[in-house]
Amino acid sequence: MFLSIFDVFKIGIGPSSSHTMGPMTAARRFLDELADGDWPRAANARPAALTASLHGSLAFTGIGHGTGRAVTLGLCGQDPKTVDPDAMDALVAAVEASGMVQPPGHGQYRFRPALDLVFDKRNTLPGHPNGLQFAAFDSDGQLLLRRVYYSIGGGFVVSAAELEAVKHASPADAEVPYPFAHAKDMLAMAASSGLSIAAMKRANEQASQSRATLDRGIDEVWGVMDACIDRGIAQDGILPGGLNVKRRARRIYEQLEPQWQRNEITPLMANDWLSLYAMAVNEENAGGGRVVTAPTNGAAGVIPAVMRYFLKFNASATPQTVRDYLLTAAAIGGIIKHNASISGAEVGCQGEVGSASAMAAAGLCAIMGGTPTQVENAAEIALEHHLGMTCDPVAGLVQIPCIERNAFGAVKAVTAASLALKGDGIHAVPLDACIETMRQTGMDMSEKYKETSLAGLAVNVVAC
Repeated sequence: MFLSIFDVFKIGIGPSSSHTMGPMTAARRFLDELADGDWPRAANARPAALTASLHGSLAFTGIGHGTGRAVTLGLCGQDPKTVDPDAMDALVAAVEASGMVQPPGHGQYRFRPALDLVFDKRNTLPGHPNGLQFAAFDSDGQLLLRRVYYSIGGGFVVSAAELEAVKHASPADAEVPYPFAHAKDMLAMAASSGLSIAAMKRANEQASQSRATLDRGIDEVWGVMDACIDRGIAQDGILPGGLNVKRRARRIYEQLEPQWQRNEITPLMANDWLSLYAMAVNEENAGGGRVVTAPTNGAAGVIPAVMRYFLKFNASATPQTVRDYLLTAAAIGGIIKHNASISGAEVGCQGEVGSASAMAAAGLCAIMGGTPTQVENAAEIALEHHLGMTCDPVAGLVQIPCIERNAFGAVKAVTAASLALKGDGIHAVPLDACIETMRQTGMDMSEKYKETSLAGLAVNVVAC
């Protein structure tokens, strides 16, 4: 199993990679299977009606994450990467009014979201906390096709059979030049080859695509990240969902920019810009805008914020600098995902913002001249200081504490990179041990603290 940089960084929409992008992708996948015709053909049976049910974390926080909307849009044939955020409301409203969907290449199917989409909080599916079930029926109500999918974090969607295959697959089996599955393997390969982590990741990617194609793809990812920061800064008003959370990025920018223009350096300036960029992304994510999973939507602000911060304070950066940063970050993200999880529903927010912070720390350390051992050290420091972090979104919305939490994840990433660069790479806790600790902590964590909004801030803050 080779995890590409474009698996880690997926272009999509907010507010959640696992609860929005994943369900939309699952719905589209069900349509594809329906089109393949793998259902009884007796008596000219034809699909006429669709149903869907959400289970586990998707059921508990799906309303706040827009999961129902995402399923409806997916059954309309929409894709997270290409759907127009400004057209989504009208598409959903049309389905709710007509009780029908007509995806491209299909006939009309009855689908009444209020009746045919069930948030099932009683029955969990065995494979993963984020389970979805779809079914198609003929005009007489006969079941033609039923499928179960799991949204396993970061926009990844798998069937039950694929989930088992993923659990047993290893990057070490991939047909790439540097098939590292663990950080220790990565460091050993870097030492024997003399290459940086970014260069090894690039070589792995170029085993299946040209350098030009790879660079275009990375530049597109960064372009969306960068534009998300700008749009987040430009927007104002109240975020949707009922918590009456005000967007703050624009106001912070309006305070910082005049100071910058006057060259008025303050002790807080670097942190202020860093926090601004992270919050701008996650306010945009909370508003359902265009974002990049990094490695998830809930943690989407950390990695772009650290890169934009570096560009702000380092005029010598080039497009190659950005590419190396993202390649390094993706290498670390792949190791974390393979050996633990990036899903808040599975291991809590340590797997989302913690992973993002580790990835950003590694990327920043690399582009500032860090050795592979220093890069690994930076990732470990950042992840270590997110261990045990729960996922307890108030009202199931990716707003409180998620937006500010990205700012802190970015600050920790920069601090971790700085500490690692001032050392020689030798440290007591290997990154692999820290990742395993995160996995174990997540498994031991009460389900109430893993994206269910049943504990923590979610029950101690009045949603009004």
